[in-house]
Parts: sequence; structure tokens; C-alpha cells
Amino acid sequence: MKIKVINLLLGLFFTSSLLAQTNFSGTWNATLNVAGSLRLVLHVQQQQDDTYTASLDSPDQNATGIKCDNATATGNTFTFAIDKLKVRYTGNLINDTTLSGTFTQGASLPLDFHRTSVPFVAKPIVRPQTPMPPFPYKIEEVIYTGNGLQYGGTLTIPQGKGKFPAVLLITGSGQQDRDETIFHHKPFAVLADVLTRDGFVVLRVDDRGKGNSTGNFANSTTADFAKDVNASVDYLKSRTEVNDKKVGLMGHSEGGMIAPMVASQRTDINFIILLAGPGIKIVDLMAEQNADVEKSLGINAALADDFKPYFKTILENSNSTSDTMQLLQKTMQTLNDFASKTDSNSLKTLNIFTDKERELYAQELVKGFSSPWFKYFLQFDPEPYLTKLRKVKVLALNGSKDIQVNASQNLPAIRNDLVAGKTKQFEVKELQGLNHLFQTCNKCTVQEYGELEETFSPVALQTIIEWLNKNVK
Repeated sequence: MKIKVINLLLGLFFTSSLLAQTNFSGTWNATLNVAGSLRLVLHVQQQQDDTYTASLDSPDQNATGIKCDNATATGNTFTFAIDKLKVRYTGNLINDTTLSGTFTQGASLPLDFHRTSVPFVAKPIVRPQTPMPPFPYKIEEVIYTGNGLQYGGTLTIPQGKGKFPAVLLITGSGQQDRDETIFHHKPFAVLADVLTRDGFVVLRVDDRGKGNSTGNFANSTTADFAKDVNASVDYLKSRTEVNDKKVGLMGHSEGGMIAPMVASQRTDINFIILLAGPGIKIVDLMAEQNADVEKSLGINAALADDFKPYFKTILENSNSTSDTMQLLQKTMQTLNDFASKTDSNSLKTLNIFTDKERELYAQELVKGFSSPWFKYFLQFDPEPYLTKLRKVKVLALNGSKDIQVNASQNLPAIRNDLVAGKTKQFEVKELQGLNHLFQTCNKCTVQEYGELEETFSPVALQTIIEWLNKNVK
């Protein structure tokens, strides 16, 4: 599910840079002060046609080579964006070695980059849960077709004869590989290993346009991804090793939204497991998410809560307004209304104190809302799908420290929908101390995802295995 402030499922910058006489080429270090400190390294290169390309490293999150979109320079101003992370940076060159500006990802924060010959170095990457050979099961790299596309994935099969129950893993938002790799964590590889050792066939698949899968990801919506899941279910059921009466779906974040969509429209899905899946309308989820992420960045809780209804209004306007200019005007009106009722220090904290700052923030929001994926996503309501899961067994899990999909907001709604739909077998459980990636967290910020060595909580893994052994096997 797409997060707004330091997303990283997840994210880091909007980069755009046009160049006049000033040359921005080089390596730039910065430290973002957000619930601690996050070191960033910006690599800028001028092309022969005087345009720029840029990439970003986040050494503390062990993330390197994040491509910046539309890096542009105009006079002494350099901007860049990382669209998939909903990040934007605009900075002014105040001397040859200092770029001073604002970093925006939901909230806006001051950030200065300093040109250097010695970039920040990443910490040693330690991911002890990543499965390593030898494996006590069969591994097969597969390619199959369906829905007019080619899909590439990994199938893991328990040793021995017989037909095994099977699970299809469904990735979260953003273009993911089959392991749902993030900051060198490979949560789907961990899940596949644990599940296959327990006697389940597991299929994990590259998202369309990623790895060995074809298709245009940028112009696709969640509905298109549901079609991909249907194609993968059909392939999984075609395998002779699979018990086609015991095929299930396990979806994380947006995948936890897709699983009920698919299961409610088919008659051959035996079970689904929702990992931080939505239970409420997305406009409500995102309003809460934006506030929770702002709080995690150190913004005063009362201020974040005060801004929440205004942010929700902006989201609702996006749903009801198709014209981009009208939406921009409505967004500015909402921000100006908030500004008129809020003290200057609070506005400065959110970096929407001046008319120009509010205009830039509004433009960024409207740009993000314009993609086909976001338009579909914002209008989504999981209730019609969850209430139709009458013959599907359901396990819904969420971490108590999840700031992207709030557990106290979404789990009760999932439970109510399952009860209303007369679902016969289900369990809804909040796991204490876990974040959106089901890691045991300390600071419980998005920034911390890459800092933690744990990929997936053993408690969460055990909860999944025990439920499957009881309800599926």
C-alpha cells in the first residue's frame, strides 16, 4: 500500500533538474532528520544534451541506485522526483558545494545536500533469514502465459509424492520482484521457504514488466493485477503436484486487497491470508496513513490529526474531479482553508507556510493522483469483496505498529465484513510490536525497514503456519 511520507515499500524523491550555466554533476551527501537521521547520497550526471540523470542511495537502508525521475535544473535550482516513492526534492545552489532545499514525501522537511568526493558508505547488509541452500524441497524456475502476458516465477515443491496444498503469494504496491525485495530483505523468499518446508507448494511471481514477466506496469491498475493473479492461479492449478481443492492466496498490503477481489469472483479458492490488507475505504486509510507517517517523522500528533480531515477532503476531491486544473484549484482551496485556521509555526513545520509552498505541495499531490493506478486505488472499497467470501477460509493479520495500514482501523472493519458476509471460518489477529513488513520494530518508522536485520517476524510466521495446519491441511 502506498505510503506518503518516506514510503519506501517505499520511497525517496522527486527529482527533476534542468541546467542553465550551473553544473550540478557530482556526488552529494545529505542527512535527513526524520525520527532520527537518514543519510542520503545523490548521484547527478550531466548528459551531452545538457540534460541530467540522477540516482539516489540510502546507505542506512541499504538501498542503492534508486532511479530519479525527471531530474531537472533551472538556473540555480535543481529538482528531482522518485515517482514510485512519491518523493520530491527542490533545492537552490547557494554556493558551489551546497544545495539547500526541501524534501517532500507526504510531509515536507528541510534538506541540504553537500557536494563531496567521499559519499556516505552503506552499513554491512545482514539478512540472516534469507534462505540459503541446500533446500529440502524442489525449486523450479517457471515461465507461463495467460491474460495475454508472460509471467516468470519460482515454484517450490515439497519432497515426496502426492498432491500438496498450494499458496500463491501476491505482492504489495509498487513494481515488485517475485521475492518482494525491499532494502535487500526478501520476505516472499522467507515465506516460501517456511511454507514449503511445512508441506505447501508455493508460487511467487514477478510483477508485470519486472524480471521475466511482460506487460506495462505504469499504465496498470489493481484490477489489472487481479487479472495477473487469476492467470497465476490457473497455472498453479495445472500443476500435477497441486491439490486443486486446496489452493489459496496470500497477499501483502495491496496484495491483501487483491486476494479478496480474486477469491470473491472464483469458486475454487479454498483460503486467503491477508497480511496488512485494507478493511476500509482507501480514502480513509490514506488519511490515517498520512497522519501516522507524519507523527513517525516527529510532527506533533495534534497537528497531524488536525490536518487529517483536510487531507481526506483532498483525496475525496480527487475521486470526484476529473479535470486536473479544477482538482489543483480545489486542492489549493483546501490547503488555504487549513492555513487560515492554523498558526504559522505549525504551517512552517509542514512546509506549507507560504503560498508558493502550498502551490508546490498541491501540484505534487495532483500529479501523484493522476496515474491510472492511483485513480483506481483511491476509489477502492474492500467491503463488497470481503462480504462475498462465504466459502473461503480467511486469516487476516496486521502489526500493531503498522503506520501504513493502521491495525486498529482496518482489522475491526475486516472482521465486521466477514461476519456480515457469513464467512464460516476466519481469524482476525493483531500481532504486537510488528510494522507494515511484519518486522519486530524499535522506532517503528518507514525509515527503519532497511535498518532492521529481521525480515519477517518468527511470531508472524508461526501464526501463519499454525493457522494453515489447523484449517487447510
